[in-house]
Formats: sequence, C-alpha cells, structure tokens
Amino acid sequence: MLKELLAGLPSGSVFPNLMVGVETGDDAAVYRLNDDQAVVATTDFFTPIVDDPTDFGRIAAANALSDVYATGGTPIMALAICGIPANKLPLETARKILAGGASVCAEVGIPIAGGHTVDAAEPFYGLAAMGIVHPDRVIRNSTARAGDVLVLGKPLGIGILGAALNKDELDGAGYRELIDTATKLNTIGAELAALDGVHAMTDVTGFAVTGHLMEMCQGAGLGARLAFDKLPILPKGREYAEKGYKTGAGGRNWSSFGDSLDLAADLADWKKNILLDPQTSGGLLVACAPEVAADIENLFHDRGYGGAAIVEQVFDIGGN
Repeated sequence: MLKELLAGLPSGSVFPNLMVGVETGDDAAVYRLNDDQAVVATTDFFTPIVDDPTDFGRIAAANALSDVYATGGTPIMALAICGIPANKLPLETARKILAGGASVCAEVGIPIAGGHTVDAAEPFYGLAAMGIVHPDRVIRNSTARAGDVLVLGKPLGIGILGAALNKDELDGAGYRELIDTATKLNTIGAELAALDGVHAMTDVTGFAVTGHLMEMCQGAGLGARLAFDKLPILPKGREYAEKGYKTGAGGRNWSSFGDSLDLAADLADWKKNILLDPQTSGGLLVACAPEVAADIENLFHDRGYGGAAIVEQVFDIGGN
C-alpha cells in the first residue's frame, strides 16, 4: 500500500545523494553524507501481537532495528512512536512497553533519544531508527544476480504461533519460540554487508518469505525457486501450522501476490500457509554467490542464529 500511496509524489531521483528510496520497496532509506558515511533511516510500529507489554515492546523494537541491519547499517539511535489509549491503558502498562523497547536498544548500545506519543483507539508502539553505513557497503534488496544462492537467517512460523496465541491456544513452548525468535536482533546484517559475494539482502516480515523474495526478484529482473523442504521452520510453528492455524494477513498476502507464485499442485494447505505467513522481526534473506553460501550459513550459526539455512540454489534469468 505504501508504494501506491507514494507513487504520485516527486521522485527521489532528483536528490543525487539519496542512495535508496521507495523505488524498490527496500527496507530503509539511505542518504549519502560524504564519501565515507551514509545515514540509514526507517520507521515501523504496530499494535500488540502478544499480551505481555514488555515482550511486545521488545519485539516491536527488534522489528524496527532489523530494517537498518538489512541494508548493512549499524543503528546509532532511535525515537519511540507510541499510541496510548487515554483513560484505558494503565500508565504502568505503557511504561513496560517502553521499557521493553529500551532494553532491546540497550543491547546494541543505542539510546532512545526521544519520540512522540498520541492518544489512540488501541495501543501501538515502534521506533524511528537511524543508523550509519559506508556508502560502498549499502546492501539493497534489488541487486541479486543470476545463479545466487538464498540463505535465510531465522526459521519461519512466527505468524502461525501468533494466530494460536490470539485464540489462547498456544502452549508455553510455542510462546517461548515466538518470543526468542522475534526478539533475536539481526545484528549480523552489518557483518554480512562487508563480505564479498553478498549481493542482496532483505528481512522477512509482513509479506512472508514468498512476498519478500518476490520483491527481490522484481528488483533484479530475475525469478527464483524455493524448495519447501529446505526452509527452516520453528518446530512449534510447524506443529500449529499442521493443525490448521493461519493468519488473516497470510490470506491477504495470497490475495495480493498469489497469482505471481507457481506452487506445486499437491502442496499441502499447511505448507502454503507457512509460505504466506507474515513474520514479525523475521530473519534476513541473503542472496549470495554459491561459493560463499556455506560460509554465510556457518557465520549465521556462529553468531547464534541456529535455525539459519540455505533455502534454494538459484535465481534464474527470466524465471517466474
């Protein structure tokens, strides 16, 4: 929707130092300051996806910072964006949301240096995050090359677990999976951007792994294949998907871009739901040269992303 809303505005191309704008649906904007520095800017916020206010704040902050990491940047500070229903949400609850976000920022040594609150019909929280990156190390979502291998940094299934939670049917192990995965920061992004052979990168969020991969393909003028059996999936996410849990957002993803997917005729419904499952603070999706794919997978594992995996072999010229 944002892309359509911005379509009538003046093109960013009139600003020569704007390195990344809205044209390819990239994760963050990047503006060159000088030969050695560019500023990365992004914002993201949403309504609660879990009941615990501290966990909600942590997830929302990790999700917002992920867009800085997905461009190869390093966050330097953030501003809080918070909706508080007046006379409905206890101040102590709002404080816990803000404290959760601040704790995630503290993990990476950056301040929440201000922000803005509004009276809203329902609570929401997120960050406007800023970072820096060397102009030569900016990674876009649109620069994959034919023959690249895809590596996914986190397992899928967060949205499925959230759907079970919304029905008050998620068990304790599933909740821990959701929280541990969604609050795992994608700090490895800056390290990946410095590696030879990393050609494109994005983070998997609301458009699911298929939607964000489709954006990568469209930007590069390529197609891609995904082998479902190679996709990392949270154990409890798979369990609840096989039980039939799915999200409304997954259905909207299908309505939005399902016609562009060529799914196997015998694909089980639960597998389709995983492919369309919106992720909150999901993993980085990296397109890289085949000769470095195993090294990148191992780097993810060494940095604590145990579920990272090579998920398919190639981008194809003229693919669908």
